[in-house]
Amino acid sequence: MRTLVVDDEPIARGVLREELELVPAVEIVGEAENGKEAVLKIAELRPDLVFLDLQMPVMSGFEVIQNMRGLPPPVIVIVTAFDQHAIQAFEAGAIDYLLKPVHTARLTKAVERAKALLGKPVELANHLAKMAASAEALSPVASRKIIGRSGEEYHLLNTSEVLAFQAERELVWIVTARQRLLATQSLSAIEARLREPQFQRVHRNTIVNMDHIRKMSALSSQRWMITLSNSLQVTVSKRQAHNVRQILNW
Repeated sequence: MRTLVVDDEPIARGVLREELELVPAVEIVGEAENGKEAVLKIAELRPDLVFLDLQMPVMSGFEVIQNMRGLPPPVIVIVTAFDQHAIQAFEAGAIDYLLKPVHTARLTKAVERAKALLGKPVELANHLAKMAASAEALSPVASRKIIGRSGEEYHLLNTSEVLAFQAERELVWIVTARQRLLATQSLSAIEARLREPQFQRVHRNTIVNMDHIRKMSALSSQRWMITLSNSLQVTVSKRQAHNVRQILNW
């Protein structure tokens, strides 16, 4: 696969290039040090695959994706040091999202995904359709998705699928009906980002989706136990008891 490496840091480009040279079926056809140069190189070199950094001068990675309209778009793999952009990356059409420093095994897996996509016209068409999405879909405030991580895999969830967010020390778990996934942000950051009114903090360590509350049991005058649709029981703190009263008033 003809491959273009885009990163504003020369050392990062060099490291990624060295790693890619060890991966079979990859031919490095060029490099770009900013977004504007990336768009020009994509038009000139017509690569099959682009490893794209997000935070760059002149034009960001997301702006590169927006400005590829009218070009034969390549398969995009995001490579960045910041995992909070994963949702936007997938919605913009990226097939994978790699965090620096990238290990060879993880890089090989991303290349295999790209190769498989190039061999399937229908899947590739869907990929290109995502990349042609409006600028609104790329806006940080437009996303309605929650991203959870399981090992090296990222899962995109609708907010309706999330029953609760629970913090355990430095980790934050996303609780769904079937599994628990690791969040990519702190509980406070998640709370600030959520715009859906059904999410309420009931404890300093827990945010619940009120649409999934199935039972509320009074433990005392200011203490409650909430049972969610997956039978998970959550204790409401005294400080957050007013949120429970709001639920009772519905």
